[in-house]
Amino acid sequence: MENKKTPYTDDTIVALATATGVGAISVIRLSGKEAIELADKVFKTLSGKPLSEAPSHTVHLGTIKSETQVIDECLATIFKGKKSYTGEPVVEFSCHGSAYITQEVIKLCLANGARLAQAGEFTKRAFLNGKLALNQAEAVADLIASDSKASHQVALQQMRGGFTSEIEGLRQELLNFASLIELELDFSEEDVAFADRKQLEQLLKRIKTTLQELVQSFSAGNAIKNGIPVAIVGKPNAGKSTLLNTLLNEERAIVSDIAGTTRDTIEETLHIAGVTFRFIDTAGIRDTRDQIEAIGVEKAKEKIKKAQIVLYLYNEKENTTDEVVQFVGENYRKGLKILLLHNKTDNEYIGLSDFDEEIEKKLNPEERKYGYGKLRISAKEKINIEALKKLLSFYAKELTSTESATIITNIRHYEALKNALEALEKVEEGLINHLSGDLLAIDIREVLYHLGSITGAVSNDELLGNIFSRFCIGK
Repeated sequence: MENKKTPYTDDTIVALATATGVGAISVIRLSGKEAIELADKVFKTLSGKPLSEAPSHTVHLGTIKSETQVIDECLATIFKGKKSYTGEPVVEFSCHGSAYITQEVIKLCLANGARLAQAGEFTKRAFLNGKLALNQAEAVADLIASDSKASHQVALQQMRGGFTSEIEGLRQELLNFASLIELELDFSEEDVAFADRKQLEQLLKRIKTTLQELVQSFSAGNAIKNGIPVAIVGKPNAGKSTLLNTLLNEERAIVSDIAGTTRDTIEETLHIAGVTFRFIDTAGIRDTRDQIEAIGVEKAKEKIKKAQIVLYLYNEKENTTDEVVQFVGENYRKGLKILLLHNKTDNEYIGLSDFDEEIEKKLNPEERKYGYGKLRISAKEKINIEALKKLLSFYAKELTSTESATIITNIRHYEALKNALEALEKVEEGLINHLSGDLLAIDIREVLYHLGSITGAVSNDELLGNIFSRFCIGK
C-alpha cells in the first residue's frame, strides 16, 4: 500500500496535438517551464513583440523560421503560469496542415531544447500538477474515443468531475476516523476512545451504499462505452444474416438458401438513437455432424450467454411453438432481453398471430418478462425494421438505466470499488466483533488505499505508466 508519487519533471515537451496526415491545420503543442522562451526562439510575431512579453491566453500571428528559411506563417496561442491544461506554460502553434511543415516545426523545437512528448504526457502533467484527478484524466481518453452520444455524455461527465468529489469526500471522512483510531493506540494503556464507534458505523453504511450503487452501474456503463451486445440467433435459414444486412443497410454477411452458410460469428456496430449496438450474427443452432458447423453452433451459444439482448428469429413453417418456448426457457436470465421475431411475414401487422398466441400461452409468467413474441418482421422485405429499431432503443434505456447518478465505465475503477467494498465489509465485521483499534486501522487503511487509487491520491510509476501509455502522443 505504498504511495509512490511519480517524480515531476518540468522540461519542455513537444508533440503534434492533431491527427497525422494532410488537413487544414496542424496544432503543435509545447509544454514546460521554458515553453514560451523556447517558442520565442523559433517564432517571430508580426508585431515584433516577444511571446514572453505578451499576456496569457492570447493569440499571435507570425512566422516560424529556422536559420535559413521560413517554414510557415501561423498562429501561436500562449498560456502562462499554471493557467493551462497541463498546469505549466504552454504554447500551441496552429500551422498549415502539411506533413512536411509539421515535421520541420517539431524538428526545430527539438533542436532548440525540447524533447518529444511520450504518449499521454500532457494529460499526465495535468494530473501531476493537480489540474485533473486520475479518473478525470482517464476520462479524457474515453472522450476522445467516444463514438456515440451516450458514450460522449458519460465520458464528459467523468472528465468534469464525475464521482471524484464524492469519493474524495467520503475518503477524507474515513481518513479522519482512521487518524482518531490510530491516535487511540498511543493511549492504549489508558483505555481512551477518541473515535465514536457508532458514528463510524453510520459512515461505513453511507460509504457502502455509495460504492454498491457505483459497482452496480458498471454493467450499464460498459454497455454504453463498448456497445450493447445483441446476438442474432435462430435455426439455419431463419434469416439471421439477412436481418444483419438489412439493419446495416449493406451486404455484410453472405446470404444463401443453403442451410449452415454462417459457421462463425460476424460482428458489426450500429448507432440507434445515440446508443451503440454490437450486432452478432451467429451460426444456425441445430444438431449437426459437421465438425466445423458444430464449432460455430457452440460459439453461437457462447455469444448468447454474453449478450444483453437476443433476437431470436423463427417462423411457423420452420419452427414449432415448443422449439421457441424451449429456447426461451433455456436462455432467459435476469438482465437479458429476448426478443422473439416472427420473420418472413408479408405484412406490417405487428400484433400476435395464432402461432404467436400459442407461444405466449406456453411461456410461464417469469419467462414472459424476457420473451417477446410481439413483433412480426420480414428481414428480406424490410417490413417493421424501424419498429424493431425503436424496440431496441427502448430496451437500451432499460438496460442502461441505473439508480446511481454516476455511471462507471472504467474497468480499473470497477475493480478498485469492488476491492474497497470487500475491505469495508471487513471493517464492519471488525466493529461487530469488537476488534481492537490496531486491527480496525489495518482494514480501514486498505479501504483508503483502494479509494485513493481511483482519484490518484495513491499512485505509483507502474500504474501511471500503464494508464497514460494508452493515450495518443499529443494528449
